[in-house]
Amino acid sequence: MSQRRNTFADLGLRPLSARSVVASVLMAMHPPELPAAVLVRLCDRFGIAPGTTRVALSRMVASAELAQEDGGAYRLAGAPLLARQRAQDEARRPPVTAWAGDWRLAVVVSGGRVAAERAELRRVLAAARLAEWREGVWLRPANLPPPERGLAGEPLRWLLARPDEDPVALAAVLWDLVGWARRGRELVAATDAEPGDLLDAGPDRPVAVFTAAAALLRHLRTDPLLPAELLPRGWPGDELRVRYTAHARSVQGLIRDLASAN
Repeated sequence: MSQRRNTFADLGLRPLSARSVVASVLMAMHPPELPAAVLVRLCDRFGIAPGTTRVALSRMVASAELAQEDGGAYRLAGAPLLARQRAQDEARRPPVTAWAGDWRLAVVVSGGRVAAERAELRRVLAAARLAEWREGVWLRPANLPPPERGLAGEPLRWLLARPDEDPVALAAVLWDLVGWARRGRELVAATDAEPGDLLDAGPDRPVAVFTAAAALLRHLRTDPLLPAELLPRGWPGDELRVRYTAHARSVQGLIRDLASAN
């Protein structure tokens, strides 16, 4: 197992904290709610002391990331974490449609905005999986539904177009497809296809599986979700989704086992 941990370290994966475990687990739940005792026992399986977990829960409630329900359960509450949960669901089950060759363009039509507002608009457009072609001009293939969240009232004009450039070459300019695929293959190589039952596993095994699931999902959230005809050969997106699903299933099985012991 030490070799696997070294592989994760080589990939730049962060060690687990109580907050990261709680947030990640609740974002994977529908509804995003679990009893405090289950969260404490789960973090304990990851080597996090119960007192540390309880402090993290209190701080997350104080920062409005969690709400404490009657009976002692905690529910995901903060808008940023709920937005991340929606993005994760989309990354796992992307709403792609057949592509007819059109590109969706967003043109920023107002320049009188402070730096923080411009940065937030760029963040929201990138989260909607658009890429900046020229300053103030964002686009992507029209194989996803029109973006809505976070863009209402923004100074944007939308249109469909077909750029004169070769679409494969244009996609390669807009996104680092080679780098994304390379990182994806590294994550596949560092994770197991079938993580198995974690209830009776040694103390290192849940940590490895959870860390792998979180890393896979973080990478999937940056998948540009392009039409297949624009992707390099051997694109690992679908394999990463299958691998993530297997790891998430193992972690959720562990959660069910801990909840049944309540």
